[in-house]
Amino acid sequence: MGEKYINAFTDFGFKRIFGTEPNKDLLIDFLNQLFLPENKKIVSLTYLPTERLGQVTADRSGVFDIYCETEKGEKLIVEMQKARQDFFKDRSVFYSTFPIQDQAIRGEWNFKLNAVYTVGLLGFNFAEHADDAKYFHHEVKLMDTKRKTVFFDKLTYIYLELPKFNKTEDELENDFDRWLYVLKNLHMFDNRPAKIENRIFKKLFEVAKIAAFTKDEKMAYETSLKHLRDLNNVIDTARREGVEEGRAEGIESGIKQVAIKMLNDGLSSEMVAKYTGLTLTQIESLANNNRVCETTAGYKSEKPRKKRK
Repeated sequence: MGEKYINAFTDFGFKRIFGTEPNKDLLIDFLNQLFLPENKKIVSLTYLPTERLGQVTADRSGVFDIYCETEKGEKLIVEMQKARQDFFKDRSVFYSTFPIQDQAIRGEWNFKLNAVYTVGLLGFNFAEHADDAKYFHHEVKLMDTKRKTVFFDKLTYIYLELPKFNKTEDELENDFDRWLYVLKNLHMFDNRPAKIENRIFKKLFEVAKIAAFTKDEKMAYETSLKHLRDLNNVIDTARREGVEEGRAEGIESGIKQVAIKMLNDGLSSEMVAKYTGLTLTQIESLANNNRVCETTAGYKSEKPRKKRK
């Protein structure tokens, strides 16, 4: 029997739940539960274009999973990152500069900014915190290092290391716990858990029901799921078979093969980077090398024809 509900860690699943106008209330509720300790409440959201171009042609562009704005003008980037990526924090900070630049006003401007939030749901653990099994919810702001106080409260990075969230249904204490529990385990449920019963979660399970998809939606989801499974298989196989010395090389080689498959399926370099954790430079190199290989493989030399006497 196949899965009844979508995998929220696929690109299709994540955007279906959080990135569509009819399901905007799901994103608002999730964010309000996330911000609850700050007594912050979002009333409405407006989705913004997810691709932000650099200020000049040579600048690197940014492609977000979800980019939106609250009724107060606050900007939010909400992303799912499945695989560990070199310089992930650098990339995250770089992407946060686009919502800041978006607020610039032509002509006279006093530089007043609305708050910018980056929210990352991670399918991996930060290496530097791997030994702390309970520390999974990171909230980062600019800090005065001597006074240990927040220096600037309008730039916030929130990262959730979901592999560390291991509560059972009976251990869930609030709706934030319920959100993380559902997002992490959605594809493994046969039915909605009895203790997760409020209106917003009932809607979430209806939205995630694969049987309700159109033919095109099913095809898009299956492609997205295939990419996620390929990546998981590469990592799991390398962990089982690789000795310590060769494990990293085996994982990297397998991930590059998955990246090539994704490129051949028509995914953008940015999307491949999000799935695999490879850098854009690595992906561009793979794409160029793969084109060379395909050209070489498809070339057939012909022997000169003998002239008829």
